[in-house]
Amino acid sequence: MRTLEHFPNLVTMFFTRAAEKGDAPFLWAKRDGAWQSTSWAEAARQVASLAAALKASGLRPGDRVMLVSENRPEWCLSDLAIMAAGCITVPTYTTNTERDHAHIIENSGARAVIVSSQKLADVVMRAVVRTTHAEIVIGIDKPRIRQSGIECLDWHELIASHPADPAKAAAEATFQREDLACIIYTSGTGGAPRGVMQHHGAILHNVAGCTQIIAEDFGWGDEVFLSFLPLSHAYEHTGGQHFPIGVGGQIYYAEGLEKLASNMEEVRPTIMVVVPRLFEVLRTRISKAVEKQGGMSQKLLGMALDVGAKRYEHRMKLADRPKALLVDALFKPRIGKKFGGRMKAMVSGGAPLTPEVGVFFQSLGVTFLQGYGQTEAAPVISCNRPAAGLKMDTVGPPMPNTEVVIAEDGEILVRGELVMHGYWRNEAETARVLRDGWLHTGDIGEIDERGRIRITDRKKDLIINDKGDNVAPQKVEGLLTLQPEIMQAMIAGDRKPHMVAVIVPDPEWTQEWCAANGVADSPSALAENTAYRAALSDAVDRTNTELSVIERIRRFIVADEPFAIENEQLTPSLKIRRHVLKQVYGDRLEALYR
Repeated sequence: MRTLEHFPNLVTMFFTRAAEKGDAPFLWAKRDGAWQSTSWAEAARQVASLAAALKASGLRPGDRVMLVSENRPEWCLSDLAIMAAGCITVPTYTTNTERDHAHIIENSGARAVIVSSQKLADVVMRAVVRTTHAEIVIGIDKPRIRQSGIECLDWHELIASHPADPAKAAAEATFQREDLACIIYTSGTGGAPRGVMQHHGAILHNVAGCTQIIAEDFGWGDEVFLSFLPLSHAYEHTGGQHFPIGVGGQIYYAEGLEKLASNMEEVRPTIMVVVPRLFEVLRTRISKAVEKQGGMSQKLLGMALDVGAKRYEHRMKLADRPKALLVDALFKPRIGKKFGGRMKAMVSGGAPLTPEVGVFFQSLGVTFLQGYGQTEAAPVISCNRPAAGLKMDTVGPPMPNTEVVIAEDGEILVRGELVMHGYWRNEAETARVLRDGWLHTGDIGEIDERGRIRITDRKKDLIINDKGDNVAPQKVEGLLTLQPEIMQAMIAGDRKPHMVAVIVPDPEWTQEWCAANGVADSPSALAENTAYRAALSDAVDRTNTELSVIERIRRFIVADEPFAIENEQLTPSLKIRRHVLKQVYGDRLEALYR
């Protein structure tokens, strides 16, 4: 099998693996209640044919193609075909609003859009007609996408009408590692999503590093991946698609969070890319299920957690060995079956992990690795691994062939082929984060005696929720303060399942509302007034219509006083002091999640 270091681009890697694997299964999806596969050979045929169709439609090398779809085989095939045609993939979230899609189309200059379902097409088409670039829309599930002035095509018909030889398509893939592969949009602190330019070599660098870790720490065999996180996210795009292709693995597409547990038992994956929120959900479910069973199961769980904590802290004694043997023989195999029975590693990334959650799963015999990265680094920078000594409050040593140093102010700097070429059409932001070949991550950290990175703080204001999605607080806060009822706002939600807010009502609006409703204009009178709170809630709801699912405010509290320079909640330049506000309102905000 050809080694990853020799591939000039992602397309060549795919066609090479397809030629090696032939009729072996590659992509799996559940249809009509049964798992159905697409072989490597068939996938190569479809990729070559769709690439030929894109060229025949007038797309030229370097053109951008936006891809809007749920995780499914067609996502992978479309991504590969776009690149095989010499074009650049622009993945976008299925949760994007019309405005989000319109911004990405305009900013990227996407000439074509591939969209899957009718539900997604309804939003995408409204964005397309607002823009000046998109000329072609290709529907996967035959959605109604007819629009005057836009060429609307069927995905399956394009493949059928442009049969192509995979070997010929592979030979035509002459682009190099430094050439642009995709533009992945991620929210910036200023609000508008920025397009991260990932080149082929950046993703190949990540794939090679991940492969080396698996080979050295676990052994490389017939790998099976269960794809769950959105493929539009850089983490899943690299770790859940191109990494499996690199190792010649099979990819199953999960049916969703509700069926993830049953999918794991059916698919029996060997590797899975996840986010901390999933582990927190699974931890709760496992604990509750064992608690209901009671008796010996509950005792064994207690033993497992006790032994696991002692192993992690290196304080196992001779007297603990009988308990460890009992747990290993009677409890861990039962838990292992819940994860399919052959899981080599579950790799957590995209958001910080609570160390206690990691120790919990390690105690149950689930090998658990935490990684760290950014979209700007394609995206994996480091990863915990057994060979380096698992330490749950670190994110492990840097990936192979990756340089990481700590700047004088504590910022983590990264250098290597994995670093992006910059932000698309944004020279100012590119110059800010890329200096002398080093990526300035905006994260504060340290490196321990074994070379493992520990993240201690974040320089930037970007919020990362518990699923790894980025939320720019200034954008959301700006929209909130556009409402007549709201004068100031601060949102929070780092490492949490949704956004919450501290709101300062507009004093003039409050005065008018009180007069109209016969309520005294005083904090004590308004504190428990449900109608007043309902009016503020209406303002939040109006704002939420302009936001994507991950940005929406679920709950809020009313501030005790306006944010001001005098109370140190604003800087002299009138910027919010987030750390001060979190000290003042932290407990009340935390209570919104209970």
